[in-house]
Amino acid sequence: MIRTLESQKMEVFDNIVETIGNTPLVRINSVAADLPCTVLAKVEFFNPGGSVKDRIGFPIIEDAERSGRLKPGGTIVESTSGNTGVGLAIAAAIKGYKTIFVMPDKMSQEKILLLRAFGARVVVTPTAVEPDDPRSYYKVAERLVAETPNAILANQYHNPINPQAHYETTGPELWRQTAGRISHFVVGMGTGGTISGVGRYLKKQNPDVQIIGVDPIGSILYELHRTGQYTKAESYKVEGIGEDFLPSTTDLRVVDAIVQVNDRESFLMARRLVREEGLFVGGSCGSAMAGAVKYARAHNLGPDDVMVVLLPDSGSRYLSKFLDDEWMRENGFLESAWVDSRAQDVHDAKSLTGIITVQPNDLMMDVVAAFKRHSISQAPVVDADGKLLGIVREVDLLMHMLTAGHTHTPDETIEAVIDPNVTTVRPNAPLESLIGIFGHTDVVVISSGAQPEGILTKIDILDYLASQHLK
Repeated sequence: MIRTLESQKMEVFDNIVETIGNTPLVRINSVAADLPCTVLAKVEFFNPGGSVKDRIGFPIIEDAERSGRLKPGGTIVESTSGNTGVGLAIAAAIKGYKTIFVMPDKMSQEKILLLRAFGARVVVTPTAVEPDDPRSYYKVAERLVAETPNAILANQYHNPINPQAHYETTGPELWRQTAGRISHFVVGMGTGGTISGVGRYLKKQNPDVQIIGVDPIGSILYELHRTGQYTKAESYKVEGIGEDFLPSTTDLRVVDAIVQVNDRESFLMARRLVREEGLFVGGSCGSAMAGAVKYARAHNLGPDDVMVVLLPDSGSRYLSKFLDDEWMRENGFLESAWVDSRAQDVHDAKSLTGIITVQPNDLMMDVVAAFKRHSISQAPVVDADGKLLGIVREVDLLMHMLTAGHTHTPDETIEAVIDPNVTTVRPNAPLESLIGIFGHTDVVVISSGAQPEGILTKIDILDYLASQHLK
């Protein structure tokens, strides 16, 4: 609790654990620019240990103390991708326990060093083994518990305190912060504690809230939810989400849908969140956001929908991984030409570098003539002050002309065919961001403010990349 010291008027927390939770909701702007729904990020790196897993560390330890399993001077052992270890390490530091964490070898060096900074012993095990293999990080953790006096396994994959912590904290926060307007909750799936606990709480408040999980390709959870069948897990690079078995902390009954994402789109989206939204987040945050955007487009979410995407951790754990251009290139996720080029560079390389705009009251016949005269197939629509209102495309004009039962007149304007959902990027948007954006749209408008400054299509990107390779 916060204590107010009356004589000095200071507000003081008793310990760092009391600062966990009540993380902010932040509106997503650039990455979700073409979506009519509201997209909000629950930014969990505001927790003191830098991740959503801070929420479960203290409750797990307190439960072990209450049950008598954990006694003074004891040791806490856990198999972890890193973030749960930090949450447990914070609580253990305050309560005076020792810690041993077992991690797969695909995890970043930053995570290992972070855990050791808390005084933990870190044991690294091979990733590419079955869960019941004696070398797996689950089995190694069990062995260390058996070999260490007065030790417990935190057991995040099967400990009901994991989802319960989210039922008691994360769920109520989301409901309160959105004033009960949340319609969709999206989160990456690992132990399943977050999606299960939050899902139960939100469904209790409003059964119509949709709970959407995100699963990396290579994990078994997507197919298990879709068909009820177990598949063989494959390797993937993104850390902290996906499983090769079903944790008992995962309640698939509260999950309405699971979206699959691959490593490349996860990492590129995470880099976009850093560079376009200023959110310094981890790779699985990119997975969650990429999955959320996929779902929103596929289900045509509208202006009344409020989608909250939980971003679990900070990018500080991944400086040597997906945030490093060389690592991205070595793993085939990034071309050299993508790194240094910006949207403005692509625009400046076009043969037609000016921008042709139209207004809502322009005659349809005049706009068709302008398209033909300038050899363009779309144009930004602006108001009298030059503010961007949307875009008009030749295909929309064509479909309008072919509409049965509609009487066309010479004085007909383009107002009826304006698409307000236009994707905008800033002039300094990296080329790698454009590559990701053009996976779901055919045109973007460059704008650093309210007025359009340029327009790019897929052929512009193709021309630019071809020119770079031919140099």
